[in-house]
Amino acid sequence: MKLLAAFSLLVSSKLTLATFPSCRCVYGDKCWPSATQFTQLESKLSQPLIYPRPSGAVCYPTSNPSGNCSGLVDTWTDGNWRADQPGAMEAPNFETYAFKNGTIDACYANVTLGVPCGQGSVPVIGVDARGVADIQAAVQFAVKYDVRLVVKNTGHDYLGRSAARGAFVVWTHNMKNITYNASFVPQGAPSHETYNAITLGAGVQWHEAYAAANAQGRIMVGGASAGGSVGAAGGWVLGGGHSALSPTYGLGVDNVVEMTVVLSTGEYLTVNSHQHPDLFWAMRGGGGGTYGILTSVTYRTYPSLPVQAALFSANATNPTVMNTLMTELMRIHPALSDAGWSGYGSASNSSLFFAYMKPNGTVAQLNESFHSFVVFAQNLTSQGLSIVTKPVYEDTWYEFYSTYLSGGVENGGNTMLGSRLIPRETLEKNSKELTNILLPINLSWNFVAGGKVSKIDPNSAGVNPAWRKAIIHLTFGIAWPFGASSQEIDGMIDILKAKEKALRDLTPESGAYFNEASLYEENWQYTFFGTHYPALKAIKDKYDPHGLFVVAEGVGSEDWDSDLNCRKWW
Repeated sequence: MKLLAAFSLLVSSKLTLATFPSCRCVYGDKCWPSATQFTQLESKLSQPLIYPRPSGAVCYPTSNPSGNCSGLVDTWTDGNWRADQPGAMEAPNFETYAFKNGTIDACYANVTLGVPCGQGSVPVIGVDARGVADIQAAVQFAVKYDVRLVVKNTGHDYLGRSAARGAFVVWTHNMKNITYNASFVPQGAPSHETYNAITLGAGVQWHEAYAAANAQGRIMVGGASAGGSVGAAGGWVLGGGHSALSPTYGLGVDNVVEMTVVLSTGEYLTVNSHQHPDLFWAMRGGGGGTYGILTSVTYRTYPSLPVQAALFSANATNPTVMNTLMTELMRIHPALSDAGWSGYGSASNSSLFFAYMKPNGTVAQLNESFHSFVVFAQNLTSQGLSIVTKPVYEDTWYEFYSTYLSGGVENGGNTMLGSRLIPRETLEKNSKELTNILLPINLSWNFVAGGKVSKIDPNSAGVNPAWRKAIIHLTFGIAWPFGASSQEIDGMIDILKAKEKALRDLTPESGAYFNEASLYEENWQYTFFGTHYPALKAIKDKYDPHGLFVVAEGVGSEDWDSDLNCRKWW
């Protein structure tokens, strides 16, 4: 009877199947805009339309008559080169597309695999945005023709949010304006509310932002990556934004003074604590590609400081010895956090490394904090452990960053991450269990919470409240060779899921960092956003009435199918 009543209601309301939301238009559909319609869009833009190709396409004669990709080998793992290509992702597995039957559409740089170069999940056409008007024109076009839209800055994304098969892309990478203002007043704020601040366009990367701040004798809370290639005013801050300076000054979102954004309605808003405070709250940690297209961010800056650092590395042939050392290191992190240290580390069954720093620190403070751990490690040398310790002092944080935090390789391999925010209590009471879960696989950790991060009101921004109880953000991952089958990849994903479950069981009330996490988290709404999710969803619905901005496991994505192209109505 209830079903009949519901059907009668549909009929009496004159509703038909056409009333229900349809699927977004993607390339190849009959509804895809015509060449003429794209030409009309192009006439409104400052730049020609772009036609992105996968990063390996240069190796194929159809895209390069010489078919010579020797130069590509030299740049393949360069994050800044990848950011400069509208179709390249940091992890090229997100350039591929897996069909339900297990076949994979991809463009591998290794031509000896004998696989044709396909478009995969790389958007087929888009806008090279250089200003707000370009973005507004792109958004209005996407709404008018109901096309699948994605937003891409640098493509440094472990959830594949910068790509979608057959989509239309807004590429913000070339919005490079940087403005420093020692007495910045947010729009709508009283004149006495001033900040020593720097405003970054959406395409500015951290190496550019740090250099600009350093030129003013200032520092700012920002990310660490090879070459500083991660975007400073995009997904990094929209997801929360962690930094080696976070324990001193807070997360990236805690240092945002103002943002500007284009909504799906085409409106251009300036948001801060005085104007549209609900949207300002949501965009500080509620996830990128969700509420609108970010066009600029204004951050607080701080006076430049010297840095005392401790570099430590260890190697062991016996996994049990490394387990013992790692357990002790995890155990002492609460004390290190209280003493003002932060930084990054990595470990496996046979090796361990960390680079920890303390702004305005001294050698005496370094010795006080690390002496007992070094003695602990020295006592294991009789069991085959070898260690190297190195104290480092730099006159400025910028010098420390440039020397120790911006080197290495920025991916270029098929990678998926899992992560967990590890609370103080777990480190104090369950460091052994934590090590047992993690050490059999290669892992990294970001010692970027605690300190100031833990002292800020969890409800002051939309970022996951689990950050406020954490000290460490752990990451672990899987990788596979180019040309691997869907079955092989699924086997690796099962390993990732098992580690995620073990960490959830150990830290059931914690969560994960949305920007460096897995597509396979259970209850992702809570895992990534915690108790803030209902409020974030309401704000999303308010400011994106067209439902234009949809990303994997982003706020509101549960309303869409697995490809994020068709709305669910049941």
